[in-house]
Amino acid sequence: MNRLKEKYDSEVKKSLLEKFNYSSIMQVPKVEKIVINIGVGDAVSNSKLLEESVAELEQITGQKPIVTRAKQSIAGFKLRENMPIGTKVTLRGEKMYDFLDKLVSVSLPRVRDFRGVSADSFDGRGNYTLGVKEQLIFPEINFDKVNKTRGMDIVIVTTANTDEESRELLTQLGMPFKK
Repeated sequence: MNRLKEKYDSEVKKSLLEKFNYSSIMQVPKVEKIVINIGVGDAVSNSKLLEESVAELEQITGQKPIVTRAKQSIAGFKLRENMPIGTKVTLRGEKMYDFLDKLVSVSLPRVRDFRGVSADSFDGRGNYTLGVKEQLIFPEINFDKVNKTRGMDIVIVTTANTDEESRELLTQLGMPFKK
């Protein structure tokens, strides 16, 4: 069983139940899924970049990503409808906890000049979005084989109703928020 899942079941549930005075253990918020998205705008001119992006995301998450396509044409960006422009992967269950554990304990501390993640990136419904500037912070990525550094969006979807509940959940799971 995953270390983070165990911590959630044994400690975090109880402390959230007490802090927010829930009447049932089923009301305690939990992490539902994590969506990781890489936008590859250069894929319009060079489709090989998209393949590299897919391979890197698969290495990082251990799951095969899907290719996202443009919803509409934008002439200024030389973009046609249905062109491949990015990759995304949705993690649930065991892989989700593995990724969250790796993100919090290994990858984020590797960021240069890291002082914590912003506490303002909640959406008002208890979901948290985190932008990463380069994929090199993940230990699976081999620095020598990277042609171009790409950023990614990581969205952590929780069952929490408010940002306060969600922040408390993520803090107790080890997310390093700025003080």
